[in-house]
Formats: sequence, C-alpha cells, structure tokens
Amino acid sequence: MGAWAEVTETHTGVVVLLGERAYKLKKPVRFGFLDFTGREARRAACLEEVELNRRLAPDVYEGVADVIGPDGRPCEHLVVMRRMPPERRLAALIRSGAAVEEHLRSVARMVAGLHARARRGPRIDREGDGPALRGRWAASFAQVRELPGEIVEAARVAEAERLALRFVDGREPLLRARIGQGRVVDGHGDLLAEDIFCLDDGPRILDCLEFDERLRFVDGLDDAAFLAMDVERLGAPEAARAFLAWYAEFSGDCAPPSLVHHYIAYRAFVRAKVACLRHLQGDRPAAGEARDLTGLTLRHLRAGAVALVLVGGPPGTGKSTLAAALADRLGYTLLSSDRVRKELAGITPERHAPAAFGEGIYRPEWTERTYAELLDRAGLLLGRGEPVVLDASWTGASFRAEAGRVAQSTFSDLVALRCAAPPEVVAERLARRTGGISDADRAISEALAARTPPWPGSVEIGTAGSVEEALARALEVVHPAPAAARLRPRLEPD
Repeated sequence: MGAWAEVTETHTGVVVLLGERAYKLKKPVRFGFLDFTGREARRAACLEEVELNRRLAPDVYEGVADVIGPDGRPCEHLVVMRRMPPERRLAALIRSGAAVEEHLRSVARMVAGLHARARRGPRIDREGDGPALRGRWAASFAQVRELPGEIVEAARVAEAERLALRFVDGREPLLRARIGQGRVVDGHGDLLAEDIFCLDDGPRILDCLEFDERLRFVDGLDDAAFLAMDVERLGAPEAARAFLAWYAEFSGDCAPPSLVHHYIAYRAFVRAKVACLRHLQGDRPAAGEARDLTGLTLRHLRAGAVALVLVGGPPGTGKSTLAAALADRLGYTLLSSDRVRKELAGITPERHAPAAFGEGIYRPEWTERTYAELLDRAGLLLGRGEPVVLDASWTGASFRAEAGRVAQSTFSDLVALRCAAPPEVVAERLARRTGGISDADRAISEALAARTPPWPGSVEIGTAGSVEEALARALEVVHPAPAAARLRPRLEPD
C-alpha cells in the first residue's frame, strides 16, 4: 500500500486510509437519529464501535486513539482498524459480476450466530413490538418530509407511509409472537455490502451501528433484511433471496414472506433517508439513489401487503380449482368451506354427505357455523402476516360483509373473485365430477345460483377456458401491474 493517505467521507464520519491502518473520525454533526456535537459523545461512540464490532471482526478493530492538541490534551478520538483490501468488498464483488453465493452463505451463518448469542431482554423486546416499529417508520417519514426541497416525490413517500403503517397496524399478533420466540436481539443494525470483506479465511463484517443502541435492538430478520436489501439494490436479487434462505436455515426462522418484504422495505427507506442527507451535504448523485431506494421500498411494501382473497361462485363454476391454483401460485394459505364444514361435523373431508338443498350439514345454521369458523381462522392467519384464499360459494351478503370486517380489522386487502361459466359447462362439470370433497350436484348448483344476490365489488372470472387463462386473469386482479412481482420468495437456496 502506498504512502499517500486516502480519505473517504460519509454523512457521519471521515475515514483516513494510511499504510496498513484505517482511522475513523466522527463528524461533529446532529441529525434526528444521532448527536455527535460533543467530543465526549464522539469518544463514547468510538469506544462502543470497537467493542461491538469485535463481535464479528475481532482482528480488525484494534482500539481507540486519542488525538492530542497543542495543550497536550485530547481534542479528538479515532477508531483504529486494520486496513481491508477494497477489492474484496462484497459490494465490489457483486458489481464485478463475481460469484458471491458462498460468501453470502458464510455471512448468513455469522449473522445467525451473532443473533443466537446476542443479548435479549424486556428492554430489547420493546423495540420489536408494533408501536416501536411504527415509530421508526414514522420518524423516517417525518425526517424525509422535513428536508428542504423534494428530493423524493411526495406522492411516493405518502404511498410508502400508507402501506408501511397499514401493515404494522394489522400485524400485532405476528410481532408479539416474534418477541415470544426470542427473535428480537441486540444485532448489528447496519449490514451493508460495502462493509463486508470476503477474505480467504472468511468474511469480516464491519461497521456495526453504535450511536443509538435502540436502533440495534431489532428482530433478527430485520437485521438480515438490511443486507438482502443492499445486495438486491446492487443488482443481485437472486443472491439476496439465497442469503435470506440461508439465514432462515441457520437461525431456524420460518417467518412469513410478508414480514420479509416489510423489513426489506424498511431498510430500503432507511437508506433512502440517508441518501437524502448525503445529497444535502453536496453529494448530487445521491438524489437519484434516494429515488431508486424509494422505488425498492414501494416494490417490497406492495409485495408484502397481506390480502384476504374470496373466491366464490355456485358449484361447478370452477371456484375450487381456481382457488387452489391461486393459492399455490402465490404461496397463500387456502381455506375451503367444504373442508371446514365437514371438520365441524366430525367427518373426514373425503366422506360424502349428500343432502337436499338446505338440509343435513347444509342447513342454514351449519352454513353460518362454517363461515364463522372459516373467517375466524382467516383472521388469525392474517394477523400473523399470512395472506389467505377462502374457497366458498359466498352467496350470502352477510357472509361477504363479515369477510370485509375481518379484512378491515386486520388491515388487509380484500379481493373478491366471482367465478362464472355457461350453464352447459357447469352441468358437464358436475356430471363428470368424481372424488373431491364437495357434495353439490346440479340441482344444488342451480338452487344456489337462483338465490345469490348481486355481489358488488367482486370481479367476474370466466372459467370456461383453461385453468391457466382463469388464473392469469385472477392474478391481474389480486396483483395489479405495479405489484406483479409479489410472489412468495423462494424459501430454499439452489
């Protein structure tokens, strides 16, 4: 390495690279999330940085040096580090097109290990509940809005705020469960590809967040999502998904995909906010970066929105086939009224229980019990972040109204799909039906169709053609164009 010093700058500090060492200086700045205006505050942050980062890179962080002024007293403080080879940065490797999967696997194992042995406790848990997560989102939105000028389009910030807070407000059962499982930890807080060095003897993960420990008290998945977001931002979305799959494997964390999307979105907006601050400090290209990161935020918030999808129609209209195909394609939980009805009656789903219209286990009181149980189960799943497809006739307006209340109470999107097919197609399907769990015949189908009131707000899906054609139309309704990529992420790496 040459004798000349290299200097890089961030919005909170300056790094001087000289010989075999790197020296980090904290800027005397104050933002909404930190205050380094006092020398003692900067010294404390340096000491904390060294202690915390030795958890993942003990041979890199050498200590804190005092800068002595003309009066012989300390006037500033520096973090002293072993200098890392810049060409081995994870970000540089991704930009060069190098294979990074094995490095990411090692990083996932290290991060999962950090979380496994990390501090836990009531004070840390509080930072993982709904109000704390909502507060962090709200603070970031407020900070961006308070900045001079409109670096990011206000309408996009407003949409992100609506989607983010709506998700949090409906997912308190999920967040409480995460706390109960010990998922909220004293983590890293700032996992970025620029700060990970992929050396021959394993990765070195640097630059843990030190200035506010509460921002380090996060769900472990939130911590890991930061790096997944950054890897995706750098143009390697498949590698990002593989990293998260490895983290899930090593940590034993089977979180719902909606939460994965939410935390990626949260981390993207944090970086968008930072990019806005850098732009105001004179980094002109950072404005474009802030807008790109806001776009990434929105894509994942749309992808993580929790939906309650009603797939209805009289027997023979293909509702069960479409519901199953839709749930399978999107990775949603499928609940069927036919199956629930028979469970309540104490009989196996495959056992036939034919009866005339409105008789047997199809009497009105049985139907009311069936829909109540169906919606109770859906409400529990939605609160835990699991989107649901409900396969039922939905011929009763009161049942549809109750489904709307369940969606509203869990802050979930309600999508109503009404299957339809020509009478001759319905008759042919019912005539050749064998097996399955439905007991409906042509007479019951016609009776239900005759008694079905209009279904305002539903979208008709024609099912006379192929299943693939009906599924494509349904997907357009469930996921309009901006959210077309909202599929369940792969749970296992290649």
